[in-house]
Amino acid sequence: MQILKHTTELPKGKKYAVTIGNFDGVHLGHQSLLENLLEDAKKNQRELVVVTFVPHPLTILKNAKRFLLNSYEERRELLSSVGVKYLVELNFTRDFSFQTPEDFLEGYILANKDIESFYLGYDFAFGANKKGDHEFVRNYCKEKDLEVNIQEKFQKGEHTFSSTLVRDCLNEGKTLKVKDYLGRPYFLKGRVIKGAGRGKQIGFPTANIPLDFYRIPPQNGVYSTRCYFRNCSYLSITNVGFNPTFKDEKSLNIETNIFDFDGDLYGEEIKVEFYTKIRDEKKFNSVNELIEQISKDVKYRRQLND
Repeated sequence: MQILKHTTELPKGKKYAVTIGNFDGVHLGHQSLLENLLEDAKKNQRELVVVTFVPHPLTILKNAKRFLLNSYEERRELLSSVGVKYLVELNFTRDFSFQTPEDFLEGYILANKDIESFYLGYDFAFGANKKGDHEFVRNYCKEKDLEVNIQEKFQKGEHTFSSTLVRDCLNEGKTLKVKDYLGRPYFLKGRVIKGAGRGKQIGFPTANIPLDFYRIPPQNGVYSTRCYFRNCSYLSITNVGFNPTFKDEKSLNIETNIFDFDGDLYGEEIKVEFYTKIRDEKKFNSVNELIEQISKDVKYRRQLND
């Protein structure tokens, strides 16, 4: 996949169709949409171009924190896995957000004269105050003889798929539902850092990874997880929380006890996939009580098929 900063950087001699969106999480709705668009673009002898924003607009407009479902690099990998060949990442700033829809289209999209059509999501709008809605785009592009295609909602049962729906499920600890919406387990990646070492002291060493300030973690608690390291996978349990038994720490911790592994992971990158929530985080009356509970958590995890 080619990652570009502007549509004018697209290879010459081709015709293009463009879709615009944040695509945070690349959930099943996004995947279905992109697969349909890729097929339709190919049928019309065009290449599909995905236009998105870095950073996510909410980080600029609302100073939002702990909400991204993926890092930008992970989003690239997920879009590439669906079959996207051209990704244009526009630099989103506050000044950028003040543009009129006309300025945005002319300056960042239609500056490339090889673009022949648009695919817009059913609820997508752009430009200052989101004035660039479907009606605007249809009218604007009609004058330029450009196609505009509005995509339908992607639903499962009563739910319309959205990144917000996935975030709500994570905030409620419903990680199995998240898996249903993403088409894969929710995961966090990071390089292992040194913690307080308490897990090793009580017989359950943990690999601790830092949480990016913008990434959303699952609700605090203990989860059935699977840990990946150097193309190997291990059963594990992961605690998301503040270690209330010892003392309530200020920073949120992601601590994973990896089963049947004995090695030094400091500085190494691991990936942790989240499955069933086992229990809420709890403050225990003693270390022995904590050890007893973790032993039960480990036994329960080994019985699961995740």
